[in-house]
Amino acid sequence: MLHPTVKEVLYVRPGGPPVAALPITELGSPTWVPVVQSEPGWDRILLPTRPNRSTGWIYLKDKGLVTAYSAYRVEINLAAYRLTVLEAGRSLGSWTVAVGARATPTPAGRTFLLASIAPVHPTYSPLILPLGVHSDTLTTYGGGPGTVGLHGWPDTAVFGRPVSHGCVRVPATTLRILSKVPLGSPVMIVG
Repeated sequence: MLHPTVKEVLYVRPGGPPVAALPITELGSPTWVPVVQSEPGWDRILLPTRPNRSTGWIYLKDKGLVTAYSAYRVEINLAAYRLTVLEAGRSLGSWTVAVGARATPTPAGRTFLLASIAPVHPTYSPLILPLGVHSDTLTTYGGGPGTVGLHGWPDTAVFGRPVSHGCVRVPATTLRILSKVPLGSPVMIVG
């Protein structure tokens, strides 16, 4: 995983033209992104932008990068309504969750834990964990760009059902465990 301590330029390919910048923070949290490919002096990173699963290359010789390793991985099986948290390949637990409704499905594919938001006055969840993926059907939601996230839900009757606007609703125990997963950790969502 990489974290920029200064705004970093992103490139189409190693040595190619610049296309964007990677900010220091995302949604009030430090930006941590997973590395998906490495070449000498360059890393290809997964980006929290549309289209989903977009990548960019970052030059490693810049002084403004911090690297880390996360042993955590979150796996979400949409068809089974199951979320599993793994640490170093060992399951920390697997829970029944709620996923996106037919009209607003949870997007499948590779993503990552983007941010951690603890609302001052929580309504439905004490913690919201946005992912680096966006709804395929909603361009905006709740004033934001349609970012999909993991969060709690007060009514346990929703678990095991496709009822959300694309987010994955999780039990309170699951949310406590997810709160310890480092930002930038991979999340794999399968249909």
